[in-house]
Amino acid sequence: MIQNPEIDLARKFVWFTNRNVFLTGKAGTGKTTFLQNLKSNPVKRMIVIAPTGVAAINAGGVTIHSFFQLPFGPILTKRVTGAASQPNSNERLYRFSKTKINIIRSLDLLVIDEISMVRADILDGIDDVLRRYRRPELPFGGVQLLLIGDLQQLPPVVKKEEWELLKPYYDTFYFFSSYALAKSKPVNIELKTIFRQRDEDFIRVLNEIRDDKLTPASLKKLNKQYHPSYLNGDNDGYIILTTHNAGAENINRQKLAKLNSKLYSYDAEVQGDFAPYNFPAPAKLQLKEGAQVMFLKNDSSFRKQYYNGKIGVVTELNKEHIEVLFPEEDERVDVQKEEWRNIQYTIHPETKNIEEKEIGKFIQYPLKLAWAITIHKSQGLTFEKAVIDAHAAFAHGQTYVALSRCKSLEGLRLSTPLSTDAVICDPTVQHFNNNVAAHEPDGQEFTRSKRAYQLMLLNELFDFRTIEKLISQLLKLLNENEGSVQGNLKAKLPELLKPHLLHLKDVSVKFMKQCERLFQENKYPETDVFFNERIVKASKYFKNYLENDWQPVVGSLYYESDNTAVLKSLDELSDKITEFITHKKIFLTSVAKGFELEKYLRSRALVHLEEPEKIRSKEKALTDTDVTHPKLYQQLKAWRYQLSNESGVALYSIVSQKSLRLIANELPTTIKQLGSIHGIGKKKLTQHGEDILEVVKGYCHRNNIPQRKDNGQPTVGNQKENTKQITFDLYRQGMDIPTISETRGLTQGTIERHLGYFIQHGELEITELVPEEKVNTIAPLIERNNTRSLTEIKHLAGEEVTYADLHFVINHLKRMKTVDLS
Repeated sequence: MIQNPEIDLARKFVWFTNRNVFLTGKAGTGKTTFLQNLKSNPVKRMIVIAPTGVAAINAGGVTIHSFFQLPFGPILTKRVTGAASQPNSNERLYRFSKTKINIIRSLDLLVIDEISMVRADILDGIDDVLRRYRRPELPFGGVQLLLIGDLQQLPPVVKKEEWELLKPYYDTFYFFSSYALAKSKPVNIELKTIFRQRDEDFIRVLNEIRDDKLTPASLKKLNKQYHPSYLNGDNDGYIILTTHNAGAENINRQKLAKLNSKLYSYDAEVQGDFAPYNFPAPAKLQLKEGAQVMFLKNDSSFRKQYYNGKIGVVTELNKEHIEVLFPEEDERVDVQKEEWRNIQYTIHPETKNIEEKEIGKFIQYPLKLAWAITIHKSQGLTFEKAVIDAHAAFAHGQTYVALSRCKSLEGLRLSTPLSTDAVICDPTVQHFNNNVAAHEPDGQEFTRSKRAYQLMLLNELFDFRTIEKLISQLLKLLNENEGSVQGNLKAKLPELLKPHLLHLKDVSVKFMKQCERLFQENKYPETDVFFNERIVKASKYFKNYLENDWQPVVGSLYYESDNTAVLKSLDELSDKITEFITHKKIFLTSVAKGFELEKYLRSRALVHLEEPEKIRSKEKALTDTDVTHPKLYQQLKAWRYQLSNESGVALYSIVSQKSLRLIANELPTTIKQLGSIHGIGKKKLTQHGEDILEVVKGYCHRNNIPQRKDNGQPTVGNQKENTKQITFDLYRQGMDIPTISETRGLTQGTIERHLGYFIQHGELEITELVPEEKVNTIAPLIERNNTRSLTEIKHLAGEEVTYADLHFVINHLKRMKTVDLS
């Protein structure tokens, strides 16, 4: 790590606070090196993104648009416009993969390189995505941002029509006009030590251009480097930096054509996913002996003979060999092919670390023709010798970028004299940079930020207000829908609020006041023994209370509802409660032996990668205090569920849960008894009475429970025989199933079960109702899958098979006694 005060301060703000950081500095001050060092030894879970493909590959990251799936046009979020819905606002409704969502939820630090090229609305678009998957009340969802770049260099590319859409909402298109960034109050750190240039006079001239204060004396000094012959004449060892791509390509083409040596072509090898617009080197490299070339990558070998931007001359080449000479060093390099990786962020299945997964590779000699390149493509490079052709500079920062690529004034040549018109500086940027310089943080601000960050983490660890809010929301939902929710929530939840939650909050508040006093005394958990001991004891106390006092109450909670909307809301709230407590216990465990920032941050991240537990088990039976005969209740629910699937009728429209509970308590075995159950009217009695009584009678028989009798009431068995026979007689008279259903006022499912009875008892042939070829298809499926549900078997059988077909074949198999389907 480069040792200087600004770099050290920036590192501490990034690793030991949650402040968003804008790291800026003049060209050559070590911004790129700072990022490389962060990546090599990370304390936090981080990813790197950049505005362009080449910038992302050079930074070892991915593009902003590929990771966040943002549109390329203007982005107007609801938080920016204030509108409930914004027409043509490109609201993002993309579905992220589970892996990407997990990365976002477990992320600590988001690094954006080349931030000067990022529009304000793009930053707000990132904020919108992060809030969606993390904490919606916090800027960027609570993720820390490190923004790296120099605003005096190349600005965002903004079309006129795009700015017309954005300017009603933004003061400028620069990133610092982002609404979310302004709310987060970032800390701005400028790196001041310049490593690229050593010439103090040249550094002073560059600073004047950067600050839009170029003096006549400095302009005169620069224009002494005017040498018109260098643009079109001999300029060996010099690279021309020009404003437009067409000009650079034209110069390179002409220079290459003038060489009399043999032309060789070298095709790149592309593996996997690597889009052509992201190629970091020519896909077809054409060279001749004598060609001036620039290296496009640092030497990855131990020799370290070249760096990105170093200029040389091809001295020897054939189909499989390229030799380059550095004339001033009299050193020759046998150039080998280099690899560039296109990566995708993923999560390791075992370590759960965020990792770079290679999805593509570009293999080529790290060279390109370099008599000329554009100023835009020179950003981030360093040259010993350069010819600056900036007379046609058209954008803020272009002249500064071009001149600051050179190591010294002696290595600089101008193709035309510079005028003040060629030095374009945006006053908005200048004002922002002046503000940065005037409000630079110091060690005291770092100390305050570190203290605030650790206090926030401890508050998060020992705070129980979130769970109180969730339980209150759950109670409100129950009160608003009391008639449609069964279970014990209303009786049990107040027990969680008082005394348990009241006690937890009281102890938590007292403990946090003690923590605040220790922080005010400039003590920190990681360095103060007493502070750390208090945290260890507190974590043990709260974890034991949650496991021994809280969990038994939560474990006994149960609810159900026929109202799908209410049930969904209940599920969501109860899952949030369980998730909160599960996470709380994991966090408390992570500090059981003492508070270590990196270990605690990792525990915070990893909880987002685990599947949350649920309060309510889908298969959990009611306790005896809820229903007298819980097994019967489950059987009745299963019958209702199957009938709902077959008929497409909602569960509550068949029989309500409340009525099923009453049936499971009272055990009606006659039509009269069933008709006395609340919620079972004449229509339901006619449609489903027989089926319900059959379930109840079967349960009573299997459990040796005497059936209730009514004086003068026919037995349920005789009723069933009579009603089935009526159906069978109508069928024999030529009526089809829909007609019998309509005539008798019974559901088609009931009529089908009546006829199935006669198939089982040999009075009706299966082929009268199901074609033989279909029987031959269905029967083996049922025999092989007799432990599966009817719904699963139907899914296996295909859409051409109906539930009626399945019922008829099951009765046929019962008759044949080839499968136990009782």
